[in-house]
Amino acid sequence: MKNKPELLAPAGDLERLEIALLYGADAVYVGGPAFGLRANAINFTFDELKEGSAFAHKLNKRVYVTVNIVLHNEELEQIEEYLHKIEATGIDAIIISDPAIIPIAQANTNLELHLSTQQSTLNYETVRFFKEQGIKRIVLARECSYEDIKLIKEKVDIDLEVFIHGAMCAGYSGRCALSNFLTDRDANRGGCSQICRWDFILMDDNNRPIIGDKDFTLCSKDLSLLSYIPELIDMDISSFKIEGRMRSLYYIATVVSIYRKVIDEYFSDSKHYVYNEEYERILRNCANRDSVPQFFNNDYGVNCSYYNGRVEISNQDFLGIILDCNNGIATIEQRNYFKRGDIVEIFGPNHEVVTYKIDKIEDENGDLIDIVRHPRQIVKIPINEPLEKYDMMRIKKLTN
Repeated sequence: MKNKPELLAPAGDLERLEIALLYGADAVYVGGPAFGLRANAINFTFDELKEGSAFAHKLNKRVYVTVNIVLHNEELEQIEEYLHKIEATGIDAIIISDPAIIPIAQANTNLELHLSTQQSTLNYETVRFFKEQGIKRIVLARECSYEDIKLIKEKVDIDLEVFIHGAMCAGYSGRCALSNFLTDRDANRGGCSQICRWDFILMDDNNRPIIGDKDFTLCSKDLSLLSYIPELIDMDISSFKIEGRMRSLYYIATVVSIYRKVIDEYFSDSKHYVYNEEYERILRNCANRDSVPQFFNNDYGVNCSYYNGRVEISNQDFLGIILDCNNGIATIEQRNYFKRGDIVEIFGPNHEVVTYKIDKIEDENGDLIDIVRHPRQIVKIPINEPLEKYDMMRIKKLTN
């Protein structure tokens, strides 16, 4: 059996960082105060990076910071000081895309360097080149196929990181200029306005609109390699990466916990491993777009994008988060509407999924109520299960 791969999760803030690590991630990647590709996210301050790193290190886990924008001339004068401040927080590595950062980081810090997927690395000669420049890990392009990854691993002895789940770009990651052209927001400097998810009027050769179920879109379906985890482990991939620094707590907890289970189940007994389709159902229910293997299995045609007829429904499965559980009473912070009589599931990092019918609800004043409808309302329900802080409650999906 090969080395056990790292499970790497996104974290948009400290709360998500803690949830990702508690639910099974071995490392998280976050955005710092500057030079990252999520300008609209709630990025970490230097103090938060220090706090997050300390939390991770207590669990023997790691934190990586994105420094992956394309630098302009004026930023070359700022990057050295920024890297010093980043290193002082105790983080474990930085993820870069601009090669100019390599010699600056090497001359002035001891930071471990990972090459971002924004470099669209698809071949072993490029991997070999960046290894010679001192890069410790290559985050491969999301457009790599199984054959691409396998050949790169065979040709170059270096840590490889592969995206296994999350959103995809309509073009090569890191090569899109649509946002800049149409909205003056530079996707390669953190300002992507996601033009690929806009609706367009599609015209024929005679400049007449083509009428479909819905206006044309370039929107890609999401990526999911859940069923291919055994192949990736057998290739000795170093890190499995989940996309989504702007995703919700529930999404991160759900996706991380499912991939954690699959990795552990295959790694512990590969000869008797059986793919659990229930895990796939849970992943589908926590996202608002369909997911497919994309380029990995060389089937990246019409079924990998929506084009028209796309419907994205905001997820309402996540009902609440457990704040405390003592003497058979669970204290819950509400995240979506639920009521007495609902059948729910409660899951967490340290126990199996608990199915439970809500028979009684009390508000903060101890008054009985039938419906929990106020945002982040604190309620109590009696439940004779050993629940823990940060466990989450979701609606039980009935299957045919």
